[in-house]
Amino acid sequence: MLLIAAPGQGAQAPGFLAPWLELPGFADRLAAWSELAGCDLIRYGTTASADEITDTAIAQPLLVAAAMAAAEALTGSLAQTARQAGAAAGHSVGELAAGAIAGVITPEDAMRLTAVRGRAMAAAAAAEQTGMTAVLGGDEAEVIAAIEASGLTPANINGARQIVAAGTSEQLAAFAASPPPGARLRPLQVAGAFHTVHMSPAVTALRAAAGGVTIADPAIVLLSNRDGSAVRSGSDWLERIVTQVSAPVRWDECMRSMAGLGASALIELPPAGTLTGLARRALPEVALAAMKTPDDLAAARDLLASHGRAEQDGTWPPAATR
Repeated sequence: MLLIAAPGQGAQAPGFLAPWLELPGFADRLAAWSELAGCDLIRYGTTASADEITDTAIAQPLLVAAAMAAAEALTGSLAQTARQAGAAAGHSVGELAAGAIAGVITPEDAMRLTAVRGRAMAAAAAAEQTGMTAVLGGDEAEVIAAIEASGLTPANINGARQIVAAGTSEQLAAFAASPPPGARLRPLQVAGAFHTVHMSPAVTALRAAAGGVTIADPAIVLLSNRDGSAVRSGSDWLERIVTQVSAPVRWDECMRSMAGLGASALIELPPAGTLTGLARRALPEVALAAMKTPDDLAAARDLLASHGRAEQDGTWPPAATR
């Protein structure tokens, strides 16, 4: 089985979309989605500074748009990507892109929801001085116990001995002063304590926006960040998307499910590298392709040909992106 994975906030880097805009139709898609996102995705993906794209309200639609447009470039359409792949998953905001690939939500509604999500989470983060710190290494049980003892939340349990602690600035400072044995701490350049109770106001805003979204059941296996389970209905997926902004991301459970499903290959959409890095350590038998630039399309298509499903509709890969 081949799985398509969409990265989350923090994966973006200045100029990462520039080479992708050379593909026919790519810029047109971003321009159309910019209207829905309320921001110039082309500028933010090419010439904007690191500080600009760290803004949650910008980073989230930029990441979802990049993932969806690259998935289209891979095979010609999101529907064809789903036909070729057996499963999809996204990390945090990447779940919106994964849902569009799986056919649960249209790309347009995915952009609308992502825009609301990004603005609401940015507003919640501005209400209090909060942040996140990556905890690398150490015993997992001891690390989680130390995080919780400090009043923090293990907001991302990513596997491969990587956990992200989140909470107030004071809590993070106290945690840094007495880290868990054998662990290294790396403060993250994010605006707030995402996937914690501090994001509760964003849940309310996202739920209101979700009321106007048309959904369908997933066309392929679609894994959830809540617990790594395969989501079977569109309504369940949407409810999970709404509540996930204030609940921890269990990417470790997603990778455990990938192994249980018999995943043999994983393609990470741009800006790629983070999720393939985690999979390299947690799923060493799985073949990987990180789509960092269009030069990586050939390797990704090779994985689709050797590990994906045979069903196709028309010429693949599309002539415009071969």
